[in-house]
Amino acid sequence: MTARFSFAIHATDGRARTGTITMKRGEIRTPAFMPVGTAATVKAMKPGDVRASGADIILGNTYHLMLRPGAERVDRLGGLHGFMGWDRPILTDSGGYQVMSLAELTKRSEDGVAFKSHLDGTRHLLSPERSIEIQRLLGSNIVMAFDELVPTTSTREVQASAMERSMRWAKRSRDAFDAGGQHAEDNAIFGIQQGALDEGFRKSSADALIDIGFDGYAIGGLAVGEGQEAMFGCLDFAPGQLPVEKPRYLMGVGKPTDIVGAVERGVDMFDCVLPTRSGRTGQAFTRQGPINIRNARFAEDQGPLDPACGCPVCGTWSRAYLHHLVRAGEILGAMLMTEHNIWFYQQMMADLRAAIGEGRLTAFADDFRSRYAAGQ
Repeated sequence: MTARFSFAIHATDGRARTGTITMKRGEIRTPAFMPVGTAATVKAMKPGDVRASGADIILGNTYHLMLRPGAERVDRLGGLHGFMGWDRPILTDSGGYQVMSLAELTKRSEDGVAFKSHLDGTRHLLSPERSIEIQRLLGSNIVMAFDELVPTTSTREVQASAMERSMRWAKRSRDAFDAGGQHAEDNAIFGIQQGALDEGFRKSSADALIDIGFDGYAIGGLAVGEGQEAMFGCLDFAPGQLPVEKPRYLMGVGKPTDIVGAVERGVDMFDCVLPTRSGRTGQAFTRQGPINIRNARFAEDQGPLDPACGCPVCGTWSRAYLHHLVRAGEILGAMLMTEHNIWFYQQMMADLRAAIGEGRLTAFADDFRSRYAAGQ
């Protein structure tokens, strides 16, 4: 029988690692990028096409799904796997970030966060216990602890208070996870390190999480406007504060060069809406940097989006055709641009895994950055 959750590191190169997370629903090759399926769909993509791109796992959003169609309804309809037709691992976030950023009239207390839905104004309380319950009802395979996020520009007092509360909520999340009997199923739980950009706060957070004990550890509170230099400065120490034998997940990142730099610093898992959102707005990621397919210079360009790409889009349609679709507002344009972007991200992760395994990550990363910057 397959273990509920295990993580094996196959090779290292500097601080970077490549390995495999094994769960009952399948293996997750790391470093891994998780396409975001906010509302039980990776926008503009069918599940089979997401899998064909090389994705081993996707992400669902607790906040959005609890409001629509509702966690209890998803549970009655077979959980997220049956509901959306994705039979491999799913990670769900805790809902904390969206409550802070999207909900109206939020009120934070030790109990949790009371808020009004941005959809219909209904009132809700999202607590650590309710967040874990929702993720269980959704059928999540990797459950995230509930945490409190504050901007990196907050005062030290606010940052310390939010980190300390997040650790108390992490313990309540772990207790709720265990009480729900989720160990008996295909479930794991990750804790989330907080502490903004402060090394001491991050260390205190990591120590508290390790004391509680989790299957994996996320680095939260980054990619929220602090800039790449500041983020990398934090990643120079934050991953090393977490257990070496457990997967490390950098939440909400990101741009291709952000991912490459974070992998160099020891991160194993990523998620971001960027490839799907950019696809819907006409931006394609290529090895020579991002391009805006709306630009007039592509109107008669018969080449593929990326000559080095092996995706079905680049093998079939021209930049000229995609330019036409996007400019005309055709749904197919968003679908094809998104499909290419998801393939680009998955190929980038495969290339990173291969480079780590062969001990040539530095050369690969330097070449990737050089070519990517040349086209910007």
